[in-house]
Amino acid sequence: MQDKPHRSQEQEFSEERSSLWRITFGPLVWAVHFVASYAATAAFCAKWPEPETHIDLLRLGVGLATLVALAAIGWLGWLAWRQWDFLDDHDYAHADGNSEDRHEFLGHAAFLLAVVSFIGVVYSGLPAVFAGSCR
Repeated sequence: MQDKPHRSQEQEFSEERSSLWRITFGPLVWAVHFVASYAATAAFCAKWPEPETHIDLLRLGVGLATLVALAAIGWLGWLAWRQWDFLDDHDYAHADGNSEDRHEFLGHAAFLLAVVSFIGVVYSGLPAVFAGSCR
């Protein structure tokens, strides 16, 4: 009989641990996109023969990377939205501090970070759209 509550506590800890990791994935995708797109631009402009004539290749590559990053962050945001569970019970106050409240709070935090990361990816991908040359 003692094993059942022990398993329940392990399951709650496992869910909270995965929720803590999930918070970091949106900003991580943004950071990887930011570094990769600016590093690719620097390498392309410095090493590619006649980069001015092939600037559309760079735009296409950064644009595709931006779309992939936005899709990944959108998916992470959707998972966080489902974890937040706001529309099911319309409970936005988490004063009790029980495991359900912690779980929903972590979903809320992950959702907001996904929104901020989505905006960050859009703004870090904009130079690829407007860049006319490597200068």
